[in-house]
Amino acid sequence: MSLIRITVGPLTFTARWEDEAAPKTCAAFRAQLPFKNKIIQARWSGEAAWIPLGDLNLGLGFENNTCYPSRGDILLYPGGFSETEILFPYGSTNFGSKMGQLSGNHFLTLVDGRDQLPELGRLVVWEGAQDIVFESMA
Repeated sequence: MSLIRITVGPLTFTARWEDEAAPKTCAAFRAQLPFKNKIIQARWSGEAAWIPLGDLNLGLGFENNTCYPSRGDILLYPGGFSETEILFPYGSTNFGSKMGQLSGNHFLTLVDGRDQLPELGRLVVWEGAQDIVFESMA
């Protein structure tokens, strides 16, 4: 199983790459590692945080996409109707934007740190933008 470490502020998570279901998305994101950015509370998607990526074009279409990710299922929206983004659900989520319903590529699944998801939500809601780092675990 291929793993990745995700650090959000003081929290550390481990996720599994969804290589079989989303091979192109996984490969495109791996090429970005280590990936550092800010994560904030999502505006329209419910209990989720997001990383806005603007007009970043990774050359992706849809694969293993969903509108209703489970908590800990991380999505990459490749752009189109809305800007490119990463969605990090910490609770009940219905992925959307001001344009309406969105569907993102489920490319990472948390395997360690799920117990910290409520704290992730508290951090982005009450303390604002948090640093986030995605790092390979060789």
